[in-house]
Amino acid sequence: MATNNNNNSALINNNETKFVVSDLEQQQQLESNEEEANKKKKKKEFDYSKRSQWLRAAVLGANDGLVSTAALMMGVGAVREDMKAMVLSGFAGLVAGACSMAIGEFVSVYSQLDIEIAQMKRQQQEEEEEEKEGLPKPLQAAAASGFAFSVGAMVPLLAACFIREYKVRLGLILGSVSLALILFGWLGATLGKAPLFRSCVRVFLGGWLAMAITFGLTKFIGETAL
Repeated sequence: MATNNNNNSALINNNETKFVVSDLEQQQQLESNEEEANKKKKKKEFDYSKRSQWLRAAVLGANDGLVSTAALMMGVGAVREDMKAMVLSGFAGLVAGACSMAIGEFVSVYSQLDIEIAQMKRQQQEEEEEEKEGLPKPLQAAAASGFAFSVGAMVPLLAACFIREYKVRLGLILGSVSLALILFGWLGATLGKAPLFRSCVRVFLGGWLAMAITFGLTKFIGETAL
């Protein structure tokens, strides 16, 4: 009887041990599956910081193209009422500004790239390859900035191209530029996850201030000094 009891106890202990081992294995398997799922999820998630360079350059270029070209055309319009002078000045501003922005971004971002690569070499970081993917891309920033500047500059140009009446032309430029400023403010805030209203107001007022100063100073100099 004692032998049978011992055998039964041993069987029960063995079964309990098997259950415990089985539970541990299942738990480990679940943890392993969860880790794999998290890894896959991380791989699928897009790193939006990789867009920061060209997005920043594009938003800056579009806003600069819009404001500088409109301000230039308003300045010329302060002393010359004919359409040809305004359109030609706007077109010259578009080409010059787009080239200037593209070259400026290229030089600026390339300098940043050189600094970051030199810093990586000094620190001898282990994850060098991964960090290289997030390094600045000068050509990409230059292309984005130049193209966006051209797009922004086209707004006042198109608004002025077909309107011969001076006051109507000025009003149309101001109206189209105002709408575009609000749009660019909204776009910049959306991309940067910033407050929409403040961003739109800031860009709108900044654009109007630039145009007002350019128009006022040019008109004053044109009437007094020329």
